[in-house]
Amino acid sequence: MRRVPSNLSQRILRVSLALIAFTTPHAFAQVADPGTYLTPTITELQKDWPANRTVNLVFHGHSVPAGYFKTPVVNSLEAYPHLVRASLAQRFPHAVINVIVSAIGGENSPKGAARFQADVLDHRPDILFIDYSLNDRGNPNAEDAWRQMIRQAQARGIKVILLTPTPDLKSDLGNPEDPLERQAAQVRRLAAEFHTGLVDSLELFKNARDKEHMEELMSQRNHPNAQGHALVANAILTYFQPRP
Repeated sequence: MRRVPSNLSQRILRVSLALIAFTTPHAFAQVADPGTYLTPTITELQKDWPANRTVNLVFHGHSVPAGYFKTPVVNSLEAYPHLVRASLAQRFPHAVINVIVSAIGGENSPKGAARFQADVLDHRPDILFIDYSLNDRGNPNAEDAWRQMIRQAQARGIKVILLTPTPDLKSDLGNPEDPLERQAAQVRRLAAEFHTGLVDSLELFKNARDKEHMEELMSQRNHPNAQGHALVANAILTYFQPRP
């Protein structure tokens, strides 16, 4: 497993906490607090046998969580779902953690919503991660699909963490009218509205590298490399700080 430098890890933590949502101060107040949102799950992860149980994490989305690097190469072991699993195993050595990747390359959220029951809810996740924004640009049905999945998960007591998109190097990053930036803003609004967790991947990439050097985090124009995946994984892990 590749690790980011400790100073970058600290920067990721600061950015994750400070930029969880920044559309408005009101929206920021509504996004779930990463310090407390997963407290029930962390309690389970800290239990010893025979009191413990399997904790299920489902990563639902498109090619990025599926592990596509430079298409058609799939590198699941350096993609962020596996990096999260490996780090959690170190943090919680007595826990039984099951990571389920239900992501499909090339898919958008309406298609993901159509298979949500069989491929997500039937696994009975404790935590659900949704990452569809790269493929949702320009899709008028995307927001309704995200809403449907969030509502169905929350009705079953599942903790939900939404992810804004990782970059596309052809996007005009920083321009609020760019389709990728608009999609990221939509995800932030949904996180605030539904009081879910939020990993603001797009802001993390923009803070880690300027436009001229963004390719250092990418395996191709729209897929992160191992270092880019580590950036997302470390942001997710801010939600899993062990409790004393």
